[in-house]
Amino acid sequence: MAQVSTEQLLARLASGKMIPALLLLGDEPYLRDECRARLIEKFVPEAARTWAVSRYSAGRGETQAALDQAQTMAMLSPQQVVFLEEAEAIEKLGEKNRDEAVAQLTAYLSNPAPFTVLVLEATGLDQRMKWGKLLFEKTLVVACELGEKPEQRHAAAVAFARAIAKEEGVEFEKGAAEDLAELVAADLMRLKTEIEKLATFAGEKKFINRNDVTSMVISEKTTTVWELADLLAARKPAKALEFLDRLLRDGEEPLPMVGAMAWMYRKLIEASELKGISNGYQAARALAMNPEKAELALQASRKIPKAQLLAGLRALQKADDRLKGGAEDERAVMEFLVSELTSEVNIAKSAAR
Repeated sequence: MAQVSTEQLLARLASGKMIPALLLLGDEPYLRDECRARLIEKFVPEAARTWAVSRYSAGRGETQAALDQAQTMAMLSPQQVVFLEEAEAIEKLGEKNRDEAVAQLTAYLSNPAPFTVLVLEATGLDQRMKWGKLLFEKTLVVACELGEKPEQRHAAAVAFARAIAKEEGVEFEKGAAEDLAELVAADLMRLKTEIEKLATFAGEKKFINRNDVTSMVISEKTTTVWELADLLAARKPAKALEFLDRLLRDGEEPLPMVGAMAWMYRKLIEASELKGISNGYQAARALAMNPEKAELALQASRKIPKAQLLAGLRALQKADDRLKGGAEDERAVMEFLVSELTSEVNIAKSAAR
């Protein structure tokens, strides 16, 4: 069957026709979330979504359960949407179990339920294998990715920035959308968050200029502070100070760095509270981060006690206040902050609280 972009899928949904089976293929969380939301919005009345939207995981061995649900009418709704996540897990099964899954889905797709939209999801599939070949041939494949080349990703992110801004009721100054896409490194989930923040900042003027973007958005370069998280967790003040010195020499500004570190600490706290999640892709949606950064957050959150993270946030707030006060040497404030975050005494105090 054909492969389409997310924009083409949304245009097809506007026609109102049922789509028996789709494959959301790619690792861009924002695009997958957008497709999920639009499919549910189109085919299931809001009042019936508790009963008529169901989620299963091939990674948990729920493929047959998903197909059984697809053949069962939902309560209080003429249509339903059934999601089967981690479809790539089928490729890792032994030959017997993999062939059984292929046979199950082939049987369903030969006579799909007229009241069901079956949505399979995968980050990637091998079209040479029976499972991948079946999905590419028998489902509508929706590309949930921005492209491999940096220029493709940037251009796509700019287009999405303008579309999201339109939904928020604001416009970009010429070049501002391009600046934003560059600052967030084409991370669409973060792009949406930043536009919502910029729209609030714009207020009644309904216009986002380039200065707004520069002053309000922390550069993705600055989020190399993830490296700092490992140094803090390992209690290595000397190396952390060396890392800080390198960032300052590379031109990073202290105030945005503190903002990035505070954001990082909040994400680590959120990651520490996630249950039943083992990898970055699973955490990406909950943390509103791309899978790579979500994986870093999960790893770091396991090394730093929550009490230490909360104490770190308090230290960061003090540093932010001192920098904004403008009366102190900025480098000295940053060096004191890093020393405070790695101090054995402060760590012990935070653990005792």
